[in-house]
Amino acid sequence: MVRVLVTRPEPGASRTARRLEALGFQPVLLPLTETRALPVKSAIGADAVAVAVTSANAVRHAPKALVALLAGLPCHAVGKRTAEACRDAGFLAVTEGRGDAEALADATAGGLAGKAIVYLCGRVRFPVFEQRLAVAGVHVQPIETYDTIAIDYGDADVVAGLSGQPVEAALLYSAKASLGLVGLMARPTLRHLFEKTQFLALATRVARPMEGIAGSRVRVASQPEEDALLALLSQPR
Repeated sequence: MVRVLVTRPEPGASRTARRLEALGFQPVLLPLTETRALPVKSAIGADAVAVAVTSANAVRHAPKALVALLAGLPCHAVGKRTAEACRDAGFLAVTEGRGDAEALADATAGGLAGKAIVYLCGRVRFPVFEQRLAVAGVHVQPIETYDTIAIDYGDADVVAGLSGQPVEAALLYSAKASLGLVGLMARPTLRHLFEKTQFLALATRVARPMEGIAGSRVRVASQPEEDALLALLSQPR
């Protein structure tokens, strides 16, 4: 059975593990990051006409009182999983994007020029979403609800987590996790665990830390969503 390393944080890691098992793979969980809620003190602008969310974690870690204030506004979610998290949290009108933050910005900008929106987000994020909306004349109020922290494993912890056996594939969901895995691969005592690993990345920016290290063993999903990522496992190498 093909062993697949899952590097994403919980609760997503366990959910992905169940999907892998259903597909006939053996999941190996070693989250390289974790998310932590941040204290939220921002006051919501009275002129906000919509909410944007590019990460399910932003909603999961948002205070209930904040969500209650925003739940009646149109909510623009980046993709399926984020849209589900928004609905579960209590948002009443959720529009589901196709999984790409740039596409979400382009899709929402047209009707929001000159208006203000609230952006629920993490402290660690790529600026392109906010930049695109700003260029289109949309006033964005980012509210950071969580932070992403790298997990520092000792060599023995990694060996134990992988049962001392190499993994055939590794799923990479964030650039921060990719950087963390690059660091583990550089350790002499761990290098042999990843010598033949196929590294499957959710997006080009996620794969970038692997460039020049894993070469042809790095592949990128056709769309920035988990279905496309898992589909790589069944494609010829």
